[in-house]
Amino acid sequence: MVLSLLYRLVRCLFGLLAVLVRSDLSKDVELLVLRHENRVLRRQLSGRLRWDHADRLWLAALSGLVSRRRWAQVFPVTPATILRWHRNLVARKWNYASRRRPGRPSTGTSVKALIVRMARENPAWGHRRIQGELARLGYAIAASTVWEILHAAGIDPAPRRAGPTWRQFLTAQAHAIIACDFLVVETVLLQRLYVLVFIEHGTRRLHVAGVTARPTGAWAAQQARNLAMDVGDRLGMLRFLIHDRDPVFTTAFGEVFKAEGLRIITTLPKTPRMNAICERVNGTLRRELLDRILITGERHLALVLREYVAHYNRHRPHQSRRQRPPDGEA
Repeated sequence: MVLSLLYRLVRCLFGLLAVLVRSDLSKDVELLVLRHENRVLRRQLSGRLRWDHADRLWLAALSGLVSRRRWAQVFPVTPATILRWHRNLVARKWNYASRRRPGRPSTGTSVKALIVRMARENPAWGHRRIQGELARLGYAIAASTVWEILHAAGIDPAPRRAGPTWRQFLTAQAHAIIACDFLVVETVLLQRLYVLVFIEHGTRRLHVAGVTARPTGAWAAQQARNLAMDVGDRLGMLRFLIHDRDPVFTTAFGEVFKAEGLRIITTLPKTPRMNAICERVNGTLRRELLDRILITGERHLALVLREYVAHYNRHRPHQSRRQRPPDGEA
């Protein structure tokens, strides 16, 4: 105990002598470092201590006024850190990234957007045709540059994108398309019921053809005839019927619509996006109706769907129709 106390006393005396012997400049530098460290600590009372560029610059500048042997006692970071900061400052000084690089200037963002827009709105235009149109507008750009911009945007050459995509076809022919699909509903006693749903793409008008526990081809054909009578002359204005490859959609089912001049388009297996609007309305029926009520049987389900279809067609707004209902004015 006595030896420990005596050791500390001697150490304090030697420290006091070192302070007295040191020059005033070294003391002032230490005070500046301590003051700056206090400011940093006040700025970040919690979490990891972070030094910004101004802090590093200040400490690196003060390091030149203090002997390197005393860096470990003066500065709150290691000597290696101070040397690394200084190397970074030198590297930033000799950085020429801001200067203009040799070669042709890069193509502007607005010109790139214009090239991509021309290619998407005109599928038959190749990169040389787009270059010619740009030259007429006053943009001097090489054909190879146009090709590189189209390639980076994921746009194929003109022959490969001449035909419309499935989405473009659905958008262009929406007013002439009607789609159908089956919606499966589980009752409160876990009895499975099937609902045949039709929707017109152009107007988003919803039709619930029928509800059954055992759908057959004859039943589906009869529901198609009932729909043809309910829709009336409006069915003749349509051109396409989209449905999946369910065996319930028999030849008799298709003949009902072919007699009205419609063309049957069957979707590919396991490709619900080809009948996306009908899939979406099935999801709407679940979210807004079937997930909020317990169904007891066929009659109950038919009654509930009849009321909802009236609300859907007369009152429910649709984004594709500028927030107007299907039966509202376009």
